[in-house]
Amino acid sequence: MADTIYKEIRKKHNMTRDEVCDEASLQDNPITPERLERIENGKFPITPEEVLLLSRIYKEPTLCNHYCSKECEIGHEYVPEIKVKDLTQIVLEMLSSLNSMKKSQERLIEITADGVIDDDEIKDFVFIQNELERISITVETLQLWVEQMLADEKINMDKYNEIKGQ
Repeated sequence: MADTIYKEIRKKHNMTRDEVCDEASLQDNPITPERLERIENGKFPITPEEVLLLSRIYKEPTLCNHYCSKECEIGHEYVPEIKVKDLTQIVLEMLSSLNSMKKSQERLIEITADGVIDDDEIKDFVFIQNELERISITVETLQLWVEQMLADEKINMDKYNEIKGQ
């Protein structure tokens, strides 16, 4: 049986189950090594709270996206899987999508002005809808990148939170 992502990431961080459980206890979120083993071996479903806890312990915010997009029934339907990318690629994808939308802006107004999407407008509307989805995914990718940089302490978290809270 293949390792679950939870086991893979623990191994990647060279942590034992006992070390993970000790860290969890320090965060007032106890988890037993036996439960962690069952989760890692796919014998017991993980809870959203446990995913969040493990993502913090491992400093791997991608675990949350994985859980929501792959394991949560609602998230599987509505949350896209986000692939980790470097900042340059994220920005270039965002600019490409925004430029495409700029060209489609007038057409979107034409299509939606009467509140009805006619049969001859559906093709253009779906194209625009797909472009908007690409923008949304790129924004989520940027957010995940930021969360990873904060977890890795490559961005000053105090300063970031201070400015973001304004």
